[in-house]
Amino acid sequence: MATFDLNKNENQHITKEIDSSEITTLEVVGEGSFGVVSKGIWQDKYVAVKTITRDAEKEALLVEIRQLSRVEHENIVKLYGACTKGVQFFLVMEYAEGGSLFNVLHKSRVAYSMAHAMSWVYQCAKGVEYLHSMKPKPLIHRDLKPPNLLLINGGIHLKICDFGTAADKNTYMTNNKGSAAWMAPEVFTSSQYTESCDVFSWGIILWEVISRKKPFYKNASSAFSIMWAVHKGKRPPLIRDCPPSIEKLMTDSWDHDPQKRPSMKQIANKMQQICSLLTGADEPIQGSCEEFNYEEDDKDDSIEEIFSDDITITNGDNIVRTLPQPPENMTNPLTIDVNPSHWGFDADNQGYDIKTRPGFDECIPRKCK
Repeated sequence: MATFDLNKNENQHITKEIDSSEITTLEVVGEGSFGVVSKGIWQDKYVAVKTITRDAEKEALLVEIRQLSRVEHENIVKLYGACTKGVQFFLVMEYAEGGSLFNVLHKSRVAYSMAHAMSWVYQCAKGVEYLHSMKPKPLIHRDLKPPNLLLINGGIHLKICDFGTAADKNTYMTNNKGSAAWMAPEVFTSSQYTESCDVFSWGIILWEVISRKKPFYKNASSAFSIMWAVHKGKRPPLIRDCPPSIEKLMTDSWDHDPQKRPSMKQIANKMQQICSLLTGADEPIQGSCEEFNYEEDDKDDSIEEIFSDDITITNGDNIVRTLPQPPENMTNPLTIDVNPSHWGFDADNQGYDIKTRPGFDECIPRKCK
């Protein structure tokens, strides 16, 4: 099997070559179209080992190695080294015992406060601001979403991961990388886009951590229907009792015009101010990590309502509060708790499930009983 030259980029940083014999594999903690992520031990510490299972994914893994070797930030997962020679092909990264933010939001009974939610998006903003300010070539992540945000230290600290789609800012980008629900419209309509596409994704993530709902998730939602809706100006519904400053930051970030969106530096500065007003972000999140399903949000909120032409766009200055809202019994807007029965899964309701994947999400027919 041919090996790959990590030094083909003239600005390539040196990455430690790690032999598979140096790692003790413990258990598989994640699996996707790219391959498998396992928990292991390397040099007396827990690590995450990302191994590809298809030759087609080698180039993406090389990109991730090349980009991660350039970065060092408290909110970006640390790369320890990689194996790029011989049959095995993997990278060794910092292990995040808290799993992904996506699992905390949508697959657990963990309760968290607004302080936690704002801290998470603030830390994400700081990490992306660092990427956008890198010299000599700023980095654009291009696939920001909760599955690529990892939690450690009891859910207090957040780390950005999955740099397989990251690109230098001055690279001519012609492929539509990203995931539909978080993807900026210019990414799938044009090859000309900037770091502002990460700002759009961040705005969707902000909505997601407050609402604790999957953006654009409905029975018939496909990647193409979501992209068409976003292209037409549709955005997730506004949130009842959301503080005006946070709502404005959210809607500004997902503005259809990339030039009207704030920079990530401006977002980080604003989030620092917001987080300074909230307490409790340094306390571990509480609750059970046992997974459960609550795939359907509001049964009256159908796919036709979300994508029909008579719904006002929640974008930029054109905001009308007539879109579906969270239940009125949410009495404390600064405390986000989960009632598992509210998001009950109706197995008799046919449709599709959207599975988050690297690159575009996958729409899978739901199994009927």
